[in-house]
Amino acid sequence: MVTAPNNTQVLTICLVDDDASVLKATSRLLASSGWKVESFLDPIAFLRYAEASKPRVAVLDVIMPIMNGLEVQTELQTISPSTRVIILTSKDDQSVRSKAMAAGASDFFLKPVNDDEFLAGIEAAANGTESS
Repeated sequence: MVTAPNNTQVLTICLVDDDASVLKATSRLLASSGWKVESFLDPIAFLRYAEASKPRVAVLDVIMPIMNGLEVQTELQTISPSTRVIILTSKDDQSVRSKAMAAGASDFFLKPVNDDEFLAGIEAAANGTESS
């Protein structure tokens, strides 16, 4: 199992999903691996947080009311260009995957996600590398 780097300042991973149960489960997975997690049901609230906090990694759902994940990704590039984006979605659509990756997403995962692969993707994004 991949775990968060063992350093004095643990990076915060932001989760944005309109499904509270997904946020809870994903938060638990990341926290059990040593990551600090900030969860957001509202993409607008996340973008306000990101503008002030400049998170290293954000995990975005695609299908959400108000703004979809690709719109959040576009806005995030403007307000916090160094934030690495990982898409975690149930929408298995090649055009969505292509758009997200072309816009600079670090990785793209389908729900339900393989925990080890997802954690490896988080670690790679946090370290600024590509997952394998």
